Amino acid sequence: MKNLLLLFGGQSSEHVVSRNSAGSLLPSVSRDEFNIMTVGITRSGAWYLTKATPERIASGEWEHDPENRPAFLSPNRAMRGLQVVTDKGLVSMPVDVVFPLMHGELCEDGAIQGLLEMCGLPYVGPDVCASACCMDKSVTKLVIAPTGIRQAKYVLVTKADLDADAAAAAERVEHELGTGYPIFVKPASAGSSVGVTKAHDRTELLLAFEKAVKVCKKILAEEAITGHEVEVGVLGNADPQASCVGEILAANEFYDYEAKYENEASRTVIPAEIPEEASEKLRSAAVTVFRALSCEGMARVDFFLTPDGEVVFNEINTLPGFTRISMYPKLWEARGLSYPRLISRLCELAVERGNRMP
Repeated sequence: MKNLLLLFGGQSSEHVVSRNSAGSLLPSVSRDEFNIMTVGITRSGAWYLTKATPERIASGEWEHDPENRPAFLSPNRAMRGLQVVTDKGLVSMPVDVVFPLMHGELCEDGAIQGLLEMCGLPYVGPDVCASACCMDKSVTKLVIAPTGIRQAKYVLVTKADLDADAAAAAERVEHELGTGYPIFVKPASAGSSVGVTKAHDRTELLLAFEKAVKVCKKILAEEAITGHEVEVGVLGNADPQASCVGEILAANEFYDYEAKYENEASRTVIPAEIPEEASEKLRSAAVTVFRALSCEGMARVDFFLTPDGEVVFNEINTLPGFTRISMYPKLWEARGLSYPRLISRLCELAVERGNRMP
C-alpha cells in the first residue's frame, strides 16, 4: 500500500476550483491501494495537514478544523516525506507519491513541481519545464508553432506596454491582428478563464487590458475563432493516449469563469457530436501537442473545430479540474476508465516517472 499525499488549495486565483477538485477526489481514492494524507494550503500560503471531510474542504471550512497541524515538505532529502508539527515536536510521515490538485500560479506553473523534484517525491502531472511552458500561453504558442497545427492569430501585450501608452497598444493589436472585432484578451498565465474578456470595440479592449493585467503582466490579444469548443484528455508517459472528444456548450457568450463554475445552463456533450474524421484529427492533434511540450502524466488539450473542419489549437491545461463532473475525468469515463481507476492510473504513471528521478 502506498502513501499518497494530496495537496490542494494554494495562493492562486483558482483556489476555490482546487478545493472543489479535492473535495470530489478524496472519497474516490482506493483505500485498498493508498494511505491518504491531505494537506491544504491557505490563500496566505500556510500549509496544514487536515482530517477535514470532503464537504468542509470544498466549502473552505477546513481551515478552522481544530485538528489541523502545520506541515511542510523539505528539499533536504535527509528529511524526505511530509514534516508535521505536533505538540511532541516534528514528526516525519513517509510519502510515496504526491497528487497536486492545484491550479494556477505557484500550483501548475512549475513552482510546486520544482519543490517536489527537490524533495525527491514522485508526483502526478508534467514536470517543471513542461508545466511552466504550458502555463504561459505565449510560450506554448511558440512551442506549438513548428508542429503545423493552426493557432489563433495573437499579439503579445505587456504591462510595460500598457503603462507607457495603452491606446497605442490597442492600436497595435487592431493593426497586427487585422481581423476586426471581437478580440479575445486573456492573461498569458492563468486558468479557468480568469481575467478573460471578449472585447467588441476599442473601449472594451482597453477595459479588457485593465482586467487581464491585474492577473498577469503578460497579455494575449487573439482573433476570435468561430466553431465548436472541444477538449481532449491525454494520459500517459512515453506512450500517451487520447480520450474521446468532448464539446463545451457555454451558457454565456463564451466559456468564461462564470459559465464554467456558476451557470448551470452550461453543459458538455461527451462524446462530441462531430464527424468521426474530425474526432480522429483532434485526438491526433492532442497527442502531438502533449508530446511537443514534453508532457507526461496528464493534460487536457483544448481546440476549436471550425465549420470547414479545421482544427485550431487553443490551450493546454496540465492539472485540469478534477471533480466528478469536470471534463477530464468525464472524457476518460466515456472511454471506460472510471474515476477511481483514473486516479490510481495517474499515481502509477507518477511513480513510474519518479523511478527516473535523480
